[in-house]
Amino acid sequence: MKVVVDLSRCKGYAQCAFLAPEAFRMHGEEALMYDANPDDVWRDQVLRAAAACPVQAILVDRLEARHAPAEASPS
Repeated sequence: MKVVVDLSRCKGYAQCAFLAPEAFRMHGEEALMYDANPDDVWRDQVLRAAAACPVQAILVDRLEARHAPAEASPS
């Protein structure tokens, strides 16, 4: 999973840091620091954090889910 935060949009509301502290943390009162490649163990928390961002500054690349091998359908 890859995370990108548009820091020009981020207003420091810190909702992400509350919901996924393993991936997002505040440095001071306004500067967001984040893990661009958080472990998949934290996927649900990171997705919730991205959805909760009031300014929608967090993008999560979920390409690996789309490229997962399809199971063979029974014939």
